[in-house]
Amino acid sequence: MSKFGELIDVEIPVLLDFFTVDEQSQNMHVILRDVAAALGDKAKVIKIDVEKNKELAKALRVKRLPTLIIYKNGEMKWRQSGYQDVDTLIGLMQEYV
Repeated sequence: MSKFGELIDVEIPVLLDFFTVDEQSQNMHVILRDVAAALGDKAKVIKIDVEKNKELAKALRVKRLPTLIIYKNGEMKWRQSGYQDVDTLIGLMQEYV
């Protein structure tokens, strides 16, 4: 979990996507790619496979997929489960840039 702390304890916003290999999560990957491209180096987008990171998903109480969480300076700023569109995610991330 110390690696997780290093990922989220940064001055730019970090959008985490907790996913599993299914169609809805795959659709989110396309959206997240567009979000990352739009924000460039002003933010990070990180995809976390819950099957490979069960302990982290359990610690963060991730129950529905995809679950999206925004952190900045190690503090959770926003969290939502389910589909989100590109414009919504870009707008949310820009609030924390």
